[in-house]
Amino acid sequence: MDPEHRPSQRLGADLCITPQTFYSALMLFLLLLVGVYAMVLVRSWIAWRKLKSPSLTAETPPVFFSVILPVRNEARNILSLLQDLEWQQYPSSQYEVIVVDDHSEDGTPELVRQFQQQSNMNLSLLFLSHFPGKRQKKAAVETGIRHAKGEWIACTDGDCHVSPQWLAALNQVRHEQQPQLISGPVSFAPVATVWQQLQALEFSALIAMGAASIAVRKPTMCNGANIAYSKSAFLDVNGFQGNEQVPSGDDEFLLHKIHRRYPGQIAFAKGKEALVETPASDSIRHFLHQRIRWASKWRHYDSYFSQVLALIVMGGNLAVLSALIAALAGWWPWWFLGIVLTTKMGADTLLLWEILGLFGKKRLLSLLWLLQLVYVPYMLFTAILGLRGQYHWKGRQLKTA
Repeated sequence: MDPEHRPSQRLGADLCITPQTFYSALMLFLLLLVGVYAMVLVRSWIAWRKLKSPSLTAETPPVFFSVILPVRNEARNILSLLQDLEWQQYPSSQYEVIVVDDHSEDGTPELVRQFQQQSNMNLSLLFLSHFPGKRQKKAAVETGIRHAKGEWIACTDGDCHVSPQWLAALNQVRHEQQPQLISGPVSFAPVATVWQQLQALEFSALIAMGAASIAVRKPTMCNGANIAYSKSAFLDVNGFQGNEQVPSGDDEFLLHKIHRRYPGQIAFAKGKEALVETPASDSIRHFLHQRIRWASKWRHYDSYFSQVLALIVMGGNLAVLSALIAALAGWWPWWFLGIVLTTKMGADTLLLWEILGLFGKKRLLSLLWLLQLVYVPYMLFTAILGLRGQYHWKGRQLKTA
C-alpha cells in the first residue's frame, strides 16, 4: 500500500463512530438536558420560598378597583361569581364590577340583570355587540377598562370563584410592593376525579413556575383568571396593541409589555386570601383545545427568557421519554432511566410541594408518576397543533394569525 495514503486511512478509522460511542454521547446529552431542567426547578423553588405573603391589615388604605369580567356563555357560573364579589371583605364604596358580555347565546346577560335588581353592589353590564367590530376576550377587557372608574383593574373569568378577601389581598400587595401588575394564584376545583387531579397537578406547576419567574424579575407567565394592574400602566403600554391577531394572551402578552416598561414592578400575590379557583376541563376534547390555545401563543412571544424556559421544560420531559423508550428496547440499562427519572421528578416534587401546600392539595403529589407518563405525548401533540393555531373555544372556531 502506498505509504502516503496510510495517514488518511488511520484518520478515517479514528473518526469511525461505533454504536456504543453514539449511545454514550446520547446518554450524556440526555443527562445534560434533565440536569438543566432540574437546576431551573431548584432555582424556581428557591425563588418561590423568597416570595412575600401579604399580611392583611385594616390600616392599609384601599384603592378603587374596577373588576372586569369578560364573559361568554357563562350562565352556569356567573351568579356564583357575582355572589363572591358581593361578599368581598373590602369597602363596597371602593370597587365596582363591570360585566362585558361577548355575544353570549345562553342567557348570561339576563342573569346579570336579575342579579343587578336584587343587589346593592356597584354592578354594570356592557355588550360587545353594541361596539361594532368588537369580539373576543381582549376586546371585552379593553371595553371594560374604557368605562372603568378605578385606578386599578382586577380581572377574573366568568367560571371562577374568588376568595372573600381577594380584593383586600390584591390591595395589600399593591400597598406593600408598589407594583404595576399583580399576578395571583389560580387553582383547579373541584378535584374529585383522577382526571381533574391530573389537570390540577400540571396546572399547579405552571402557576408555581410563573410565580418563581416573577420572583427573579424575569416574568414568563401569569393567568387571566387572577390578574390586576394599574389602569395607567395598561394605557401607557397601549393595552393589547401589537398582538390583537392572537385570540388569547390577554394576560401574558400584557405581563411582558408592562415588565419591559416597568422592570421590577411585577408582583405575585402569594397567599390563600388571593386565591381564585377555576374548574378543570370536563372532557379530553375541551382540555386539548384549551392547551392548543395556550400553546398557540408561544411563537408570538417576544420574551427570550419565556421561549428558553419552554424549551428547557420540553427538553427535560423528552429526556425522560427517550430514556424510557431506550430501556424498553434494550438499548440502555434501566439504571440510566432511574437516574433521569429521579432527577426530574425529584425537582418536580420540590417545587410542587410548595405550591400544593398553598392550595391545600399536597395529596396530589401521589399522582406525579402518572402525570409523567401521559405528559410528554400530550405536550408534543398540543405543541405541534399549537403551531397551526387553530382551536375551538367558547362555541367559536378560532385561528391565531
